[in-house]
Amino acid sequence: MKFRKVAGGVTAAGGFSAAGISCGIKKQGKKDLALIYSHRSATAAGMFTQNRFQAAPVTVTRSHIATGSARAVIINSGNANACTGEQGLAAARRMAELAAAPLGLAPGEVLVASTGVIGVPLPLEKIAASMSDLVGGLSPAKGLEAAEAILTTDLVTKTTAYQLEIGGRTVTVGGMCKGSGMIRPNMATMLSFITTDCAIAAPLLQKALRHTVERSYNMITVDGDTSTNDMVLVLANGAAGNPAIASENEDYHRFLTVLQRVNTELAQKIVRDGEGATKFLEVTVRHAASFADGKKLALSVLNSSLVKTAFFGEDANWGRIVSALGQTDVPFDPAAVDVFLEGLQVTAQGQGVPFDEAEAAAILARKDIKILIDLHQGAETVTAWGTDLSYEYVRINASYRS
Repeated sequence: MKFRKVAGGVTAAGGFSAAGISCGIKKQGKKDLALIYSHRSATAAGMFTQNRFQAAPVTVTRSHIATGSARAVIINSGNANACTGEQGLAAARRMAELAAAPLGLAPGEVLVASTGVIGVPLPLEKIAASMSDLVGGLSPAKGLEAAEAILTTDLVTKTTAYQLEIGGRTVTVGGMCKGSGMIRPNMATMLSFITTDCAIAAPLLQKALRHTVERSYNMITVDGDTSTNDMVLVLANGAAGNPAIASENEDYHRFLTVLQRVNTELAQKIVRDGEGATKFLEVTVRHAASFADGKKLALSVLNSSLVKTAFFGEDANWGRIVSALGQTDVPFDPAAVDVFLEGLQVTAQGQGVPFDEAEAAAILARKDIKILIDLHQGAETVTAWGTDLSYEYVRINASYRS
């Protein structure tokens, strides 16, 4: 299946515009308000945080997206509008109304997202005062500005886009996301916005999103914390002109593949920008009995503070890896487990083996490190991504509000 990587991010697909401006929520004039707009009707799908404390924009967007369609997404950064009660819900609804009016939309056609500090009332007056500039700045060329406006502790913007032939037409799927800390599976603390000009029925779009999220955003971890505002949204406006995908046919599976490519790349970019991270760790569990088992084992390794600090210290302490595997409730035979750091085997049949310490040191000095765990048990292979744990992570999160 031949993909083409293209520029443009969230506005790479036909019929989409975006904008990103500063409305004064953040200090020092940093961009903090973004808008994504589809020039034609679009089917919509979403997935949301599983944290019991769910922010007001999550509640409002869940309600709006229930129709299976949407035309716009408004996002602010610098303030999560979480744990803000009825005032927060009213503010999230008002954000939708403020964006809808100048676009000639109903408020229910606008989805809302926020990210930033929890428990602080949203300065709605700043958003309202900037709405004309935001809507007036909409352009297919402004995808990068929108990507900048959704950042919090992120160091870099995160965008990507790919094209693929579907139904005889060139279909584009692009997106942008943010996330750096409070990253754990179950949607991590991240926002991701995907746009496509593919024509696809809403139930199938939701199914494709759920499948790809489980194998991308829900396979990453930085620090084991799940936030209140996480969401991933996708709008599909059909501007490519492909025959609408209405069943799980070949076109659906081609769309599923390109959506997986986009979401996996964005998820990995979140990990690479993990707060204080010095290592990008890829853990593959091979020959697991099931996807669920492999996922639980891989993420147990990546969420272990002892494993993470060992990689930060560049210490080939394989005992921490097998210990992290063993603390799960996944049944497997410890005496069958092999562990490799890149191509260097450090564990065979559940026991340590002699290895070249100099080779291990060279591997651990790299930025990107692959860990392979072979259970010799089943037919499933599962891959997850995470980071080490550094002094810098502690510094960043010790003073987040300041």
